[in-house]
Amino acid sequence: MPEKKILIVDADVASRNFIARILSDQQYEVIQAGSGKEGLICAWRDRPDLAILDPNLADLRGEEIAIKLRHDARTASLPLIALSSDSSVVRIKSCLDAGYSEYITKSGQAVQMLNETISRLLGIAAVAEKKGGSLIVFLSAKGGAGTSSLCANIAQNISQSQPEARVAVLDLVLPIGSIAPIVGYEGSQNIATITDMSPAETTPKFFKEELPDMNIWGFNLLAGSPDPESSNHIKAGRIWDIVLALKESYDYVLVDIGRSLSKITLPLIQQADVVTLIISTDTSAVSLTKTLWKYLSSKGVGAASVYTILNRAVGLEGLSKVDAEKMIGIPISASMPYLSSNFAFANSHHQPFTLKFPKDTASFVFLEMAKEMTTLARKFRTQ
Repeated sequence: MPEKKILIVDADVASRNFIARILSDQQYEVIQAGSGKEGLICAWRDRPDLAILDPNLADLRGEEIAIKLRHDARTASLPLIALSSDSSVVRIKSCLDAGYSEYITKSGQAVQMLNETISRLLGIAAVAEKKGGSLIVFLSAKGGAGTSSLCANIAQNISQSQPEARVAVLDLVLPIGSIAPIVGYEGSQNIATITDMSPAETTPKFFKEELPDMNIWGFNLLAGSPDPESSNHIKAGRIWDIVLALKESYDYVLVDIGRSLSKITLPLIQQADVVTLIISTDTSAVSLTKTLWKYLSSKGVGAASVYTILNRAVGLEGLSKVDAEKMIGIPISASMPYLSSNFAFANSHHQPFTLKFPKDTASFVFLEMAKEMTTLARKFRTQ
């Protein structure tokens, strides 16, 4: 592990020393400060690679510190982690808006989440991220875009076009997963039960041998949360470990997040080989997609890794491909024709569209999209 310098700013000496010991054991160089002003001096003088701050300081609010750091050329790009006992949504949003990279609430899972976040922000896990299979993420800016159906059917087409490839689908749509009802999965294993297991249990071997096989769909499924209550118990800090283990076991890992953009799913989007953006044809959906793309671009997602699909999920009306491209500002990679009731019929019978309607034009579109996306993924991995 490369030597990195980390600044800890926390008025609580015991808390500060506890985190410092953990980081020192991992061979990080640690700098400590007990106040906001001292933290600013250390950041500008010692130039750490990352800073961990408790935003509840007596002399300066954590938001004020972040703003000062972001407005100074020496620390404008310094990764900032807020580590706080305040779990209120208002405070979390306030800190993230001020410039913090991540916000972690002090809890039993905080140390694990902190370690994972540090590794990701410092790029230490970059080598591991490039190992194994390709990561393809599906998302949309508005519900009803058909994201989950497209994800499942494209996964099936990847498997069909590459019989030798191992394909896995991870459902991270919250608060209720969407893939299981489409493919007919009724088992008890899901993302909530898996995150409740220890890292020692959820190894690449485990996912290779224990992940349910969806038979005619040609992929293995890690189902989403079966209900809102289960989603509340998902241990967010485990998600990245699980994804890395899946990538070691499968050639392609497709992650469906629907419109569930959050601090859990954003890192997956940022590290994905292909970001599949599903766009409905109504004006409001295209406008929301423009806002979403602007946000993703600000978070380092490059246009070269984005595969856009204009999906006429509800009818023939709506914006054209040319109009959507003008509004969003990026090219549309593919367009799905209106499938009338055929898509719903295939889903209700838990069957892939290309198997149910093999001669339909959309079946050829699905296969072509699968080929284009896997080609893009391979291109990204070799760069």
